[in-house]
Amino acid sequence: MSSEADIPVLDWRRFESDRAGFVADLGAAARDTGFFVLAHHDIPVDLVSQTFAAGDEFFDLPLERKEQVAIHLSGGTNRGYAGQGSEALDEASGVKDRKEAFNVGLELAADDPRMGEPFRATNLWPELPGFRDTMLAYYYAALAQGIALHQAVALDLGLDEAYFESSFDAPMATLRLLHYPACDSAASIGAGAHTDYGSLTLLMSDGVGGLQVRRRGSDDWIDAPHVPGALIINIGDCLMRWTNDIYVSTPHRVVAPPRRRRSIAFFLDPNPDVEVAALPGTGEARYPAVTASDYLASRLAATYEKPS
Repeated sequence: MSSEADIPVLDWRRFESDRAGFVADLGAAARDTGFFVLAHHDIPVDLVSQTFAAGDEFFDLPLERKEQVAIHLSGGTNRGYAGQGSEALDEASGVKDRKEAFNVGLELAADDPRMGEPFRATNLWPELPGFRDTMLAYYYAALAQGIALHQAVALDLGLDEAYFESSFDAPMATLRLLHYPACDSAASIGAGAHTDYGSLTLLMSDGVGGLQVRRRGSDDWIDAPHVPGALIINIGDCLMRWTNDIYVSTPHRVVAPPRRRRSIAFFLDPNPDVEVAALPGTGEARYPAVTASDYLASRLAATYEKPS
């Protein structure tokens, strides 16, 4: 399957050298497939390697060690370990995903006054030397990149470049380490067909194939291209709603890989109290306004299997 014509490769350096050109290309991709590859981004190469290595160390732990930081212990704040079979991203089929994950949210102290807000909590950390520091370093590097990309989004939509800044200064963003064990069964699925819930997703892959995107207007699936060191960016449902369907959030999936696959996903959701309503200049609103936290809660509720 060919994918090059469907998912373009954008060079982040052009945002400084050719801002108008980069913004136009981002806007075209956001309206067409909702996906693009971002080369020469700002997340340091060494940090990417360290994060993959830390993830490997965690996922190689015995299951009982990983379950000490299980996601159901986070009180519905979307932090911690999700084991194989605990999620079914394809809500229509209900087929359970053959993957495991570890989630990190915005790091707050236990006495932070924001703890009463939705999706605010302390992170759950395994007892692994350096793991927390590495995860937080990647979290904030990806957050900075995601906020910078929203400057391009704002310009494409005819808004002030800083329009989104206050919406992401304390976000519900989630860093998610993902591990897909090798599988030789065609009936298995690594992650079922779904759209992402937030504004933008920044995905780093280890190069093992499996990510597929559904081509607009058809039932065909195309393989996402892998550009070494580059991020795969996609539009989430929240941003599609925010842009009044000008941007598109496209279904994608991960087929069960023939060998172990790892990725680092950063899901950039806005601050909990941000009102997600049709942006200025996008026409008559197609959706009622909703807070970002209420929207995220409604989407997560359908994804996780309730613990017994």
